[in-house]
Amino acid sequence: MSKIHATAIVDPQAELDSSVEVGPYSIVGPNVRIGAGTVVGPHVVIEGHTTIGRDNRIFQFASLGAAPQDKKWAGEPTRLEIGDRNTIREFCTFNLGTVQDEGVTRLGDDNWMSAYTHLAHDCRVGSNTIFSNNAQLAGHVHVGDWAILSGYCGVHQFCKIGDHAFIGMYTSLTQDVPPFVLVSGNPAEAHGINIEGLKRRGFTREQINGLRASYKHLYRSGLTLEEAKAKLAEEEAASAEAAPHIRAMRAFLDTSTRGIVR
Repeated sequence: MSKIHATAIVDPQAELDSSVEVGPYSIVGPNVRIGAGTVVGPHVVIEGHTTIGRDNRIFQFASLGAAPQDKKWAGEPTRLEIGDRNTIREFCTFNLGTVQDEGVTRLGDDNWMSAYTHLAHDCRVGSNTIFSNNAQLAGHVHVGDWAILSGYCGVHQFCKIGDHAFIGMYTSLTQDVPPFVLVSGNPAEAHGINIEGLKRRGFTREQINGLRASYKHLYRSGLTLEEAKAKLAEEEAASAEAAPHIRAMRAFLDTSTRGIVR
């Protein structure tokens, strides 16, 4: 049997692995599935069509799978999907998706979600990210792997944040942030490559130098965006070791819909 506290309310239709723990006064709805090893703390509400993977730790007062804060939502059976080994701290609020998008809000694996972080409807967050206290995503925001969002930053709806990007404290973000780029401020401004983060993740000197050169073409050379993208293609061809990462930056630029912080 799952380790369910006597004061918790778990709907009989919910699917919980036998190793799941549910703390005092928590509520788990009928369409919830929770994988092995996940620990749900006290006073947590998990509702909606929500799937949670293995070995997650969900702290007190989190609200997962509530209705999206979108006036267009009309009760459709949209979803929240949470992967494995995530830490979800106090007062986090992750909402369901909407049918105006793909109908799912998704959080990947191995993320650290600090207190009061918010994932609005239809957000897609990758893996190995860090959200500091009060980092807030509006609807339809996409965040890549290994990104870091500092405390109290706010992200406008439909923005995209690339892999390994770093968003500084109190940043107001209304445009896309390419992979590897560090931005901060209100309005947000680019301040270089996230070098310290890349070093910690084992990027080589050649890879970092290739990304720094690409950043200079994009932000410091006075080039148009199309001219800068051509220069990035040249950098990609010149450095075999950095090429996959520069290619990822170019691909991001090609799919940006709100324009990039520049």
